Amino acid sequence: MTRYSVEPDAALATCKSRGSHLRIHYKHCREIAHHIHGMPADKALRFLDDVMAFKAVVPFVKYTGGIGRKAMAKQCKSPGNNGRWPVKATAVVKDLLQNAVANGEAKGLLDVSALYISHAQVNRAPAGRRRTYRAHGRIGKYASQPAHIEFILTEKKTGVEKDDDEDGEGARGVRITRKAAAKRRFVTVGGGSN
Repeated sequence: MTRYSVEPDAALATCKSRGSHLRIHYKHCREIAHHIHGMPADKALRFLDDVMAFKAVVPFVKYTGGIGRKAMAKQCKSPGNNGRWPVKATAVVKDLLQNAVANGEAKGLLDVSALYISHAQVNRAPAGRRRTYRAHGRIGKYASQPAHIEFILTEKKTGVEKDDDEDGEGARGVRITRKAAAKRRFVTVGGGSN
């Protein structure tokens, strides 16, 4: 059994998936996970499909050095309109998300349409070290930056119905001021006249 960075509450209906030492750029994965965190699972999967079809852009918020500006990134309110279409990383994240949804279906107790991404985390994995040959007989490093990714999907709770009371106790009742409430609490002592 693998360990996750957070353990969800046992009372909540959740499903999980994770991948370790994935040969995709850490920075791309981080920006994708940051954007889809909190989304419903079906909406996130549609977004990832659109990214792979170049119909939607992944806004780059943290790792923005050398990231080009894209007109599409204005829709996401990306700072400086920075964005990219990291196709390889998007495909891997989509597979992990589909796996988490399938795990929820296999559990049998989850409503798949009500799942949302409650936890999305990406960590750096140890670099894959290779070498490249430089001028004058030197050798330089040629490292890859892989990633560990984990998702936890949680079933969204249903809202509570509003009560339709007319007594003045509920949210839509008769409002009283603090002064009036204080007068109601005030108890007269003795037989003096006002």
